[in-house]
Amino acid sequence: MTSEQPSEKRPQPAVSKEAKGGARDRPDWANGLKRLYDSVVEEDLPDSFKDLLSQLDTKD
Repeated sequence: MTSEQPSEKRPQPAVSKEAKGGARDRPDWANGLKRLYDSVVEEDLPDSFKDLLSQLDTKD
């Protein structure tokens, strides 16, 4: 008979309560990072950047 060693159990990342059971299971830190990214993407472009882009568009 062979002796079996207990398999190692790896700790699972924490998953937010909202994400449990859903198709978007992510650890809490990933959800926070996604919210931060989304908030930055949704910000308006500063006027100085708009001016710079306008200047670049007019250059030949």
